[in-house]
Amino acid sequence: MENYIRFDWAMKRLLRNKANYAVLEGLLTTLLEEKVTIHKLLESESNQEDEFDKYNRVDMLAENSQGELVLIEVQNNNEYAYFQRMLFGASKLVTEYINRGEGYEKVRKVYSVNIVYFSLGHGKDFVYHGKTEFIGIHEGDILELSPFQKQTFKVDKVSQLYPEYYILKVNDFNRVARTPLEEWIYYLNTGNVPEHATAPGLDTVKEQLKLDRMSREELKAYYKHLDNIVILRDNIMTERAEGRAEGRAEGRAEGRAEGRAEGRAEGLAEGRAEEKAAIARNLKSLGLSPEQIAKATGLTKAEINQLTTDHQ
Repeated sequence: MENYIRFDWAMKRLLRNKANYAVLEGLLTTLLEEKVTIHKLLESESNQEDEFDKYNRVDMLAENSQGELVLIEVQNNNEYAYFQRMLFGASKLVTEYINRGEGYEKVRKVYSVNIVYFSLGHGKDFVYHGKTEFIGIHEGDILELSPFQKQTFKVDKVSQLYPEYYILKVNDFNRVARTPLEEWIYYLNTGNVPEHATAPGLDTVKEQLKLDRMSREELKAYYKHLDNIVILRDNIMTERAEGRAEGRAEGRAEGRAEGRAEGRAEGLAEGRAEEKAAIARNLKSLGLSPEQIAKATGLTKAEINQLTTDHQ
């Protein structure tokens, strides 16, 4: 049995309590490699009414002490357009959190942190970071801010003005946790905390997110949540297996159909070739020249000579 509460469940029920902000702050501090302090939580799409979404996904929107927006989303189910979903979510925050009439310098920085329990895209790593840079087509240099822009916006790079994306593919982590970030990935993947973990926030996980701190009703709801996730993953595996089986069956059926079609085509071709050869032999016996026979049958002179030799 897992010793600690799963992160997605904690996001729904526990981490919205200001006393537990240290958990989210620890994760973000480790991931962004800079001290993050959560100022407050903002309204987001979290409290879904749909039964599927209740265990499939959960999200939380936070504002840090610098006024930047951090969207954290956990996704349990495979979604082939998830990259576009990340873009939509970040873009929506950019437009929603600027007042009409304000200048573009008021656009707020957005971090999109995505914790996914499925195989997203194709890659070898388990943590990915995406940001926007402008690279010269001819010179290959990175477009930089002017000194005035750096002073005005209080950033050093153009990429710091744009949304940044983090993808944590926690199911792909299968090694011993040696760094603070790997300790966090280990907890997100297994629901357990490494024995000698030093990553920020995991000490609060050990203190506040223990199963034995939950009431009987909370445990009942939590175990139902775990059961739903197992059912969800079983459904996904079943769909994949059925898809592969159907694909193999269709492939075999198409192969048989193609084989029959190819057989008929080959038979017709052989029949036409034999018919041409018989006509060529008859024309040869009548004394026609190879050129005349080639014109009548479509055979080449070499084919006609070969047929004549075989006939003799």
